[in-house]
Amino acid sequence: MPEIQSATQSGEMTQRFIELVMMQAQQAAMFLGHVPNPQTGQPEVNLDFARMFIDQIEMLQEKTRGNLSADEVQMLTNVLSDLRLAYLQASKNPAPASSQSAAPVVEAAPEQAAVAAESEPESRKRFSKSYGS
Repeated sequence: MPEIQSATQSGEMTQRFIELVMMQAQQAAMFLGHVPNPQTGQPEVNLDFARMFIDQIEMLQEKTRGNLSADEVQMLTNVLSDLRLAYLQASKNPAPASSQSAAPVVEAAPEQAAVAAESEPESRKRFSKSYGS
């Protein structure tokens, strides 16, 4: 009987972990302009916020290494790959073509991209020190 409870708890924990990762990924996608902002209904690009959510998912990947099932590892790897590619594309082309509310973001985007590009190696360095093995 304890084996059945353990399997059920494991399944619930897997589902909760997947939900956590997907919530973080959805937030990153929203700030990459892939998902409309629920308040405005318009896509919004904010690379700093998108990077923060991607970094949080990377942290989860590092901190859970060796404790996940093969399916969880694959899901996490796929989510990070997709978000990294979307981030790279958004940083090269910061303006969503169909967004009118993104105009102020477009004007500030070159400055934000420069700040993000300058601070990324440093923040990356801190990240690996904080969460590395």
